[in-house]
Amino acid sequence: MPLHTRVLIGALTGAAAGALAFAFFRDSPGLDAFIKYVAQPLGQIFLRLLFMLVVPLLFSALALGVAGLNDVRALGRIGIRTLLYTIVVSTIAVLLGIALVNIIGPGRGIDPELRTRLLAETAERASAITAAKPNATGVNLFVQIIPDNPLKAAANGDMLGWMFFSLMIGVGLCLTRTPMAQKFQDALEGLYDVSMKLIDIVIRFSPIGVAALLFTLTSTLGYQILAQLGRYVFVVVLALAIHQFVVYSIMLATLGRMSPWKFFKGVEEAMLVAFSTASSNATLPTALKVAEENLKLPSQVSRFVLTIGSTANQNGTALFEGVTVLFLAQFYDIPLTFAQQIMVVSICVLGGIGTAGVPAGSIPVVAMILGMVGVPLEGLGLILGVDRFLDMCRTTLNVTGDLVAAVVVSRGEKPATSPHVT
Repeated sequence: MPLHTRVLIGALTGAAAGALAFAFFRDSPGLDAFIKYVAQPLGQIFLRLLFMLVVPLLFSALALGVAGLNDVRALGRIGIRTLLYTIVVSTIAVLLGIALVNIIGPGRGIDPELRTRLLAETAERASAITAAKPNATGVNLFVQIIPDNPLKAAANGDMLGWMFFSLMIGVGLCLTRTPMAQKFQDALEGLYDVSMKLIDIVIRFSPIGVAALLFTLTSTLGYQILAQLGRYVFVVVLALAIHQFVVYSIMLATLGRMSPWKFFKGVEEAMLVAFSTASSNATLPTALKVAEENLKLPSQVSRFVLTIGSTANQNGTALFEGVTVLFLAQFYDIPLTFAQQIMVVSICVLGGIGTAGVPAGSIPVVAMILGMVGVPLEGLGLILGVDRFLDMCRTTLNVTGDLVAAVVVSRGEKPATSPHVT
């Protein structure tokens, strides 16, 4: 049975079992013990194994991808095309989400008493999140991209800083044509091969890990908040679906010259892993695998675009941030002017570039935007009951968008000719 089929079966089994457990054994000591000692540890072990391999994989893949271009001018060309694609498509995503919020109005007409009760239930969790330091944006983002200590950046999960260091190593390999530099490139190739082999081993256990993650989610998610925020969830999912299957299909057909049907069939494994893990970084190994094996993209281009995109090309995150800010503004009955909404769009695009590719990485950015437009930060607590599900959905869009970007940027690029780049 193909791996993606087994992953899908694991996902459905875990979700269905969790829903039944919530319905019949809610708040029982036995269910709590099973979640605490079995399901949650299994899911966390699976995630931690993936995260463990992200740093060496990202370093070797990005450095080799740049070195494989063999020309700094090619790096500039591919980098500019990737940046332009990211800005344009992220802007389309945010505008789409904001338009749907204005049309449907998911935050309008909420009973004031219900509003007060929901806020009281979630105030503690909201205060914990709003205390988190928001990710840097604007000028500070570009300054902090350059790490003063790359090892510290990797240890602290600063993927932008680690990616910049990896990029500079690749540029150095492009400019340094010595025997020792070639040996170092060979060593990086070995590190990449070893990382991919270990990831292949971990991925074989993904049906179990995915089932455990979804069981934990569905057996603990409260239906009350989900029901009250149903319209908000509907708007987010609708906007993500339109962007996923309409906008991306247009980009593939017009700019990438690839059949959308062929593309989505080729990347379904990466989409399932993205949905299950809710992390672009954790899905990076699978995305690299399907890009080279299923989509047959030039390895030096796909490695560069996908490693950069796992943090810097997050269309779903940008869309989610825009929808959430406007929803909470409607919830509190705080009208935002057209100029304020344009500012939200701009910040969300930058936020999509600077947000960490880990579960719930966008929440601190949403908190920062809420403070800028005068919406009470406590409202963040309202979305926590459904954020895990929406995080899974927007991560699927993020990963798919990275693969679409790789297809678009790869058009016209020749496969690497160097024997040291596979």
